[in-house]
Amino acid sequence: MRILVDAMGGDNAPGEIVKGCIEALNAQEGFEIEFLGDPEKIEACLKDLSFDRNRVFITETFDEITNSDKPTEAIKKKQNSSLIVGMKKIKSKNANVFISAGSTGVLLAGSLLIAGRIKGVARPALAPVVPSIKGHAMIIDAGLNTQIKPINYLQFAIMGTEYMKYVYNIENPRVGLLNVGTEANKGNETVKSAYNILKNSNLNFIGNIEGRDIPEGNVDIVVCDGFVGNTMLKVMEGTGSYIRHQLKKMYSGSVWGRISYFLVKHELKKLMKQLDPEEIGGTPILGVEGIIYKCHGNSKAKAIKNTVLKACSSACRNVMERLNTAFAQMETGKT
Repeated sequence: MRILVDAMGGDNAPGEIVKGCIEALNAQEGFEIEFLGDPEKIEACLKDLSFDRNRVFITETFDEITNSDKPTEAIKKKQNSSLIVGMKKIKSKNANVFISAGSTGVLLAGSLLIAGRIKGVARPALAPVVPSIKGHAMIIDAGLNTQIKPINYLQFAIMGTEYMKYVYNIENPRVGLLNVGTEANKGNETVKSAYNILKNSNLNFIGNIEGRDIPEGNVDIVVCDGFVGNTMLKVMEGTGSYIRHQLKKMYSGSVWGRISYFLVKHELKKLMKQLDPEEIGGTPILGVEGIIYKCHGNSKAKAIKNTVLKACSSACRNVMERLNTAFAQMETGKT
C-alpha cells in the first residue's frame, strides 16, 4: 500500500509532516510513504530519523500553493505543486491514499475537479470523527456544502455508515439528523423532507437529534449541512481547548491542586487525550474517487501520524469499494 503525503502543505511543513509520517511508518508495517515536495528540504528532515529507507520515496514538485491562492486558479496554474500532483496520482490509481495539511480550498476543489466523485454521489462531504462518552461520532457534512437538498442528507448518511462500520467497527451505526428538536415536525422544509427520506431508508435512522446527543454518545453519525456542521465542530474544538486550559489552571494553581493532581493523574491523562484533536488526526473527504484526508494546517507530528494510521485502516478495509457498491445499490433502488 502506498500513501502519498503533501510534505509542503501546512504551517509546520515539512518538518512535522515528515516526522509524523516516519513515526507512523515505524509503528506499523504494510505500507510505504511517498513524500511530494522539495527533495532537499525533505531529506534534511529525514537525516536524523531512523526508519526503513526501502519504504520511503520522494517525488519532486516545484510549485508552491499558499492559502491566499484561489482554488481554481491554483489548480490551473500550479500543476507541479505537491497538492495537485498528489491529486493526479490518486486519480490515476498510482497510490491508495493522499494526505495534505495544505490549503483547504484547493484540496476540496481538487477532490472534485481532479479526483472526481464516486458515481451516484451528488456532493462529497467533509466527515470529521469526534469523541463521545461511548466512543466516537461522525459529523457529515462539516464544511464542504453550506446549502444542500434532502437527497444529500441520505447520501451523507450512506457514506458515514460505510465508514463507521468498517473503520470504527460499529456493526449498525445509528444515524441522527441534527435539528432544533427531536420531534419529527421540527426544522425547515428541507430538513423535514430529509427526515422522511432517511426514515424510509434501510439505514439505522434514529430520528432527529440535538447537539448535546453527540458528546453524550447517543448517535454514531450526525447528518447536517456544511454550515451547521462546521460551526458545531469549531464550537466542540473550542470547548475542548477551554476544558484543557481550565484543568491545567486548576491543578497547577495551588499546592492543593498539585497534590490532588497525583491522585487523579492517570484518569486525567486519559481525558486530556480524548480532548486532544491531534489524537483523532485528519478528516476524510467522503464521496470522491480516492481516499483523501485533510489535516489541520497547524498539525504537528502526532496528528500526521494518527492520520496516516487511520488512512491505512480505511484502505485495508476497502472503504472505497464499499462506498462504490453502496451507491451502485442506491441507483438500483436497493438502499
